Amino acid sequence: MKRAIGVQTRVWGYVFLLPWIIYMALFLIYPFATAIGNSFMSYDTLDKFRIRFTGLGNWAKVVMDPVFWQSIGNIVYNQAIFIVLTLIISLASAMMLSTSRKLDSVFRTVYFMPVITSLTVGMMVYNYFIVGPDGPIQKLLLSWGWIDKPFIWTVSKTLPMPLIALFSSWKWFGIQMVIFIGGIASIDASVFEAAAIDGASAFARVTRITLPLLRDQLVFVLTMNVINGMQMFTESYMNFETAGGVGNAALTPVLYLYRIAFKDLDMGYASTIGIFLAVIIFIATHIQMKFTEGRQINA
Repeated sequence: MKRAIGVQTRVWGYVFLLPWIIYMALFLIYPFATAIGNSFMSYDTLDKFRIRFTGLGNWAKVVMDPVFWQSIGNIVYNQAIFIVLTLIISLASAMMLSTSRKLDSVFRTVYFMPVITSLTVGMMVYNYFIVGPDGPIQKLLLSWGWIDKPFIWTVSKTLPMPLIALFSSWKWFGIQMVIFIGGIASIDASVFEAAAIDGASAFARVTRITLPLLRDQLVFVLTMNVINGMQMFTESYMNFETAGGVGNAALTPVLYLYRIAFKDLDMGYASTIGIFLAVIIFIATHIQMKFTEGRQINA
């Protein structure tokens, strides 16, 4: 009787798991397997009769592709600015809100609002008010004499990645702030009290206690920034479409993949780029897991 109940329980477990299994099979496993197969093919999207096996040709091509590596360089440049800005803003906000009890729930809501704001709407507002040639910021810079004439950042070779990083910092610092608030709340208050009694300054308490005890949160945030940075698409596509800016200054790996697949119609090479990025993301995630697993902090 017990065995029959156990079998029935397992069957119902699989029944409830079935929608998720179907989703995984249709939208994740099957496309991934198809992309792996396509990476070994020369595959014209519009002509099924021009499919031919190329072996490792696409893989050799992506390794030697200067445009692809430029897109990687663009992301590294963008993320270097984004990570520094976001960490400073989110950590400062988390520490301020963790120590203040006046209207802290209101400020948490205000600071988190950009996260739930549509990316498209946020970028449109940013393009006009912050970086637009007719926006208030450029008019203010003109009145101060900091710039001689309004600039259009989308035709610049140097401004796209820094300005996108600035936008991304505003858009996403809220989620990192929440993670850090949770990390700070988990630290025993007696540790800070003991440090204050011993004469530790506020700066020393932050650098010697708060930051070391937030190590897990910092590693998680940094890893997610790298993964999300490698997948950046909308911010660049909204402003530059598939062109990627002047001299590919705003080209990202996913935008390059999109250009190859849907403009050049080379699905085989686009699949190779996608698998190559998946390998990079897997390695970054694996390093993060190895870096944090089994670790204990004794305050």
